[in-house]
Amino acid sequence: MKQIKYLLLFVAIFMANSIFAQNANQAKACMDKAAANISNLGGFTARFELSRPGAVGRTAGTISVKGVKFVATTPQTTVWFNGTTQWSYMKSTDEVNVSTPTEAQRLSMNPYALMTLYRQGYNLSMTNEGGSYVVHMKATNPKRNIPEAYVTVNKAYQLQKIKIKQANKWTTITVSGIQRKNLSDNIFTFNKKNYPSAEVIDLR
Repeated sequence: MKQIKYLLLFVAIFMANSIFAQNANQAKACMDKAAANISNLGGFTARFELSRPGAVGRTAGTISVKGVKFVATTPQTTVWFNGTTQWSYMKSTDEVNVSTPTEAQRLSMNPYALMTLYRQGYNLSMTNEGGSYVVHMKATNPKRNIPEAYVTVNKAYQLQKIKIKQANKWTTITVSGIQRKNLSDNIFTFNKKNYPSAEVIDLR
């Protein structure tokens, strides 16, 4: 009797692990297709809306992306990232902060950066919600800058929404209006000539 009990337990565990592995593979395939869609665009522009708890609240803007480079503009700020250096211009203070951004900082302004992070250091699972795929990313190292995230893509594998966890708080970024564009590399670097009165503060 005990042998049958242990055999059934083994079968149950094996089936659960098999289902988990299949789901993880499906989640990775979904992310692979979504990442390929973005890569195939080359350069593109989109609208985004960002919401997070606290005083920051909700803000909306536009973003232009080419590979890892991006420039994002909101009513309060403009952020440029050329793949190495980030410039953040605050309109209220007429200041530009120059930095080498962390993973979390890049993600807070460029949701598409998450579309490459999933490949290493995350366990993936997937559910279907309202006609969209929702991929849950959980870091194998809980001390990672982004320990957890949810990525929502439609049935055409186009990014719709990202929800990321930072310091036990969630930030949600909704994306719409994606348009393919030929973008010059120059637009991803801050040009002092366009902001002659701005104070540049190097934080590197």
